[in-house]
Amino acid sequence: MFDKFFNWLETKMAPIAEKLTTNKVLIAIRDGFLISTPLIIVASIFLLLANFPVNGYSEFVARFFGEGWEAHLGVVSRATFNIIALLNVLGIGYSYARQLEVEAISGGVLALVSYLILTPSNHIIEDATFNGFTFKNLNSEGLFLAMITALVAVRIFAYFTHKGWVIKLPDGVPPAVMGSFAALIPSMFAMVFFFALRTIFTLSSFGTAQQFIFVLLQTPLMGFGESKFFEVIYQFFSTLFWFFGINGPAVTNTVFSPIHHAMTQANLQVFDVSGYAGAFPYIFTGPFSDFFGNYGGGGSTLSLVILMVTMGRSQRMKQLGKLSLVPGIFGINEMIVFGLPVVLNPIILIPYLLVPVMNIALSTLATVVGLIPYTTGVTLPWTTPIFISGYLSTGSIVASFFQLGLLALGCLVYYPFFRILDKNYLAEENKPKEEITDELDEISFDDLSFDDL
Repeated sequence: MFDKFFNWLETKMAPIAEKLTTNKVLIAIRDGFLISTPLIIVASIFLLLANFPVNGYSEFVARFFGEGWEAHLGVVSRATFNIIALLNVLGIGYSYARQLEVEAISGGVLALVSYLILTPSNHIIEDATFNGFTFKNLNSEGLFLAMITALVAVRIFAYFTHKGWVIKLPDGVPPAVMGSFAALIPSMFAMVFFFALRTIFTLSSFGTAQQFIFVLLQTPLMGFGESKFFEVIYQFFSTLFWFFGINGPAVTNTVFSPIHHAMTQANLQVFDVSGYAGAFPYIFTGPFSDFFGNYGGGGSTLSLVILMVTMGRSQRMKQLGKLSLVPGIFGINEMIVFGLPVVLNPIILIPYLLVPVMNIALSTLATVVGLIPYTTGVTLPWTTPIFISGYLSTGSIVASFFQLGLLALGCLVYYPFFRILDKNYLAEENKPKEEITDELDEISFDDLSFDDL
């Protein structure tokens, strides 16, 4: 029965996973976000240092650097968060150009220019005209338009490039010069297209492309992000793909990452202005997903590793648990997934799927009732250990102890299934050696003759 069920799941899920992980558009979006991730992490650290959640911290630092020292650190965070749409349109354009096998840097720069063509640069404030771009159109509110612009601009660029509509120069011309001229005509078509599009939006009731996307696309998707089922669905499918040996987040992030990213940036903007006292709009940010859903990697297997180390009877459990403990603390669990194994192991499937969903459900409830604060949007490395991550992502020590409570609860859920698996491994280890056979032992070379060759 189980074999039929797993075969059915594998038959249905594997093609979906393959399509998602090989789709050029989704890969470009995923990799484009990754390009800006190091910058966001560094900027988040500066923002965290300016708002460290310890009473008296600000006053103590002010003794050395003077009042208002936080504003100096804010320069770094604002230089990143206030132009996050620009960073991502450049990254996605670059990544998509690589996927379409055209000049990557030209694709990235073209995507950036195309986005700026769509972005209003003339503003009237109290009867005075202001010329320039506002951060409102360059920050997280412009993320979804940035993604669409990058994909369309690079697609136009690649189409005309592959059609051969390029200026060709004689041999001997430096490659940099040849490349710039080759990009001229395809870039012109893309820029004219976005100029025409801007003109159309200017004549419409929306006024700008930003407003159009925000009303018809970004707001509904962010509304889905506010649904209590959003994070549960994400965690369930991320874990289910891991069960079949497929990197779950690599598949699900292609769909969920843009929404996570936008909600994280929205919370981060509030934190930049109001600190921990801000009214944060979203629960399901990237840090919430990383630090309140899984401990020790997919399936929240740190609970299982603790059981293996403290209560394992078989040598397989004990030794593997000891080897996996330190990596597990930092969120790395490939040794468990493929060494226990978790992959296609029906005994461990139920807790492996259940614990992350349980963690998210309880964390969501705790956030809604006010037991733990909203995550601030401060982006930490996903390897940040439990307890530390809870404190830094919310500014509350209660959140850290809540994480430990979820870890302990995960141990309870894993325990009966762990005992069954441990008992089976112990029985295998206690078998008399003569009962343990290997197919190689049955091979005989006695009748081998070179005459047969």
